Amino acid sequence: MRIAIDTGGTFTDIVYFQDSQFVVLKVFSTPSDPGRAVIEGLHKISPDPDVVVRHGTTVATNAMLERKGARVAFLTTKGFEDTIAIGRQARPKLYDWFQPAPECLVPKQLRFGISERISSNGELLVAIDPSDLEIVVTAIADAGVDAIAVSTLFSFTNPDSEIKIAAALERLGLPLSISHRILPEFREYERASTIVANAYVAPKVGSYITTLAANIAKVYTGSRLEVMQSSGGIISARIAAAEPVRTMLSGPAGGVIGAYKLAGLAGFDQIIGFDMGGTSTDVFLVDATGPHISNESILTGIPIGVPMLDIHTAGAGGGSIARFDAGGLLRVGPESAGADPGPICFGCGTQPTVTDANLVLGRLDTDRFMGGSVTLDRDRMLQYMEQEKGSLATVEEFASGILRVVETSMEKAIRVISIERGYDPRDFTLVAFGGGGPLHACSLAHALQVPRVLIPALPGALSAVGILLADTMREYSRTVMQTIDTDLEEIFAELERQGFNEFEAEGLAGKSFRSVDLRYRGQGYELNLPYSPDMVPAFHALHQRRYGFANEGRPLDIVNIRVRVAAPAETFEPPRQEIVEGDGSAALVGTRAVYFDGTSHLTRLYERDKLHAGDTFSGPAIISEYSSATILPPGDVLRVDAFKNLVIEVHA
Repeated sequence: MRIAIDTGGTFTDIVYFQDSQFVVLKVFSTPSDPGRAVIEGLHKISPDPDVVVRHGTTVATNAMLERKGARVAFLTTKGFEDTIAIGRQARPKLYDWFQPAPECLVPKQLRFGISERISSNGELLVAIDPSDLEIVVTAIADAGVDAIAVSTLFSFTNPDSEIKIAAALERLGLPLSISHRILPEFREYERASTIVANAYVAPKVGSYITTLAANIAKVYTGSRLEVMQSSGGIISARIAAAEPVRTMLSGPAGGVIGAYKLAGLAGFDQIIGFDMGGTSTDVFLVDATGPHISNESILTGIPIGVPMLDIHTAGAGGGSIARFDAGGLLRVGPESAGADPGPICFGCGTQPTVTDANLVLGRLDTDRFMGGSVTLDRDRMLQYMEQEKGSLATVEEFASGILRVVETSMEKAIRVISIERGYDPRDFTLVAFGGGGPLHACSLAHALQVPRVLIPALPGALSAVGILLADTMREYSRTVMQTIDTDLEEIFAELERQGFNEFEAEGLAGKSFRSVDLRYRGQGYELNLPYSPDMVPAFHALHQRRYGFANEGRPLDIVNIRVRVAAPAETFEPPRQEIVEGDGSAALVGTRAVYFDGTSHLTRLYERDKLHAGDTFSGPAIISEYSSATILPPGDVLRVDAFKNLVIEVHA
């Protein structure tokens, strides 16, 4: 039996199969100890003794966001100790003269250099002096660090120096992050930054995973823990603990895979994903080639070079706090009420949030929220909203303003991953999920002129569904710096052997996928394409779409080669229902006044579980379910497809 668990800012979602159906359980997250909510949830279900628990964790992400990672020592080639602090000259905000310099994760006194040198083609220029190495190891031991990052110059061409350094450091018994093991690629700063980030979160993530695996084993004998990685694949708990930098976007990656797979089953292969949770909103784009993976991500100002799904995050969620700034302007987020104290209507919070605004406008059901397991305190919420509305005439006007501000923020995020990258949103379907996604999807679709919205089954737990359906996967790479006509078969085969051997050790059979990073000679950045005979014309076409021009007469270079080894997850296709034309009247449970664009409309209320394939009706309507609620504005038309997805045609 497989169970998927996704830890969010407000809720921890648990999804598993039962009688060929997804079953969803939500429990409140426990931010001080995320594993406690996981165990509490597992105690509420009765799986087989031999169970595989798949986990999307935010421990690494939170450690980076809150800067609560380990005390790290950084060891590199002598003379290059300050590379990770100097970074690049690129300015995130070009005209902001007062922006602070990015904070280096390693203070100056913990950066160490050793006399060694490898040339750019792998030649040993300066060998390590054993006595010099012993001095450095002693200095690191005396520094009282929690973890060590090692990234020497050109180690991706010849790892001998790093191998000797790692052997000498082993006796300290500290977590070691070695660059040629984790990221054997060029670009010294990005490689070092990635290794430092791995070391920074390694003690906390390693301890969390080890403790969680032991606690799960107490609940279910024969259990095995697996972890979702940022690239959309599953890795073992052992690898996640050793290379936690691969889990920085663990939870959001599950949402990408869930949306991609369920939308594909419904017949939509070009989607814009919109995942609105309690603390933030994640957006992404999937075209006909599948989810996009980036090797140039930046997380909290820190470059991360390992493969990560291309996800853009905005600080806008259901728990985002609304306030008036010193100039009297209404601001929403990025601060969030989270799970503790949570929105006002949950009973403990005192600051207005997006969830409270939705309740004011009649968009949430006080009695059936979370299947009736959570009662929303409307009277308490109205009291605090009245106090905080400032000079606005009514709480309804205040709430409408909150939604306009937060939806504008989310609209800007979608423009970043679509319009700014050469994609027209009108060619895509907006797939909305997360607890808040279906509440705001149609408003965003209208603003972006997206013609269609898809609300998949279990939208509030789709990230956990994606974790359940994800393939087991490992990625391997190497910088080669070769011309386009170079025979790379031997290097590809070497990386594939490494992957197949690791999979075999875990009892898995994997299939390999080859790709290369190509660029025009003299360029500083690359585009990744599948390694195939027609990759040259494919590169020109991709370059044309991405940058607006192509130079077919210019020579190409292969910078990096990449191998992805994947073991497919168990095939699952939700049962199809027979399409029977209907108007959804069997699911109608009442009516309520709901505000749309500042005007109150008498709105029909439906229970999603009672809708049947083929039901079609127009808005205004609200479709409630256990993990979310879908808002259908006036004029938009909803139909239920054979998989019980809600497909909404958006009318201008």
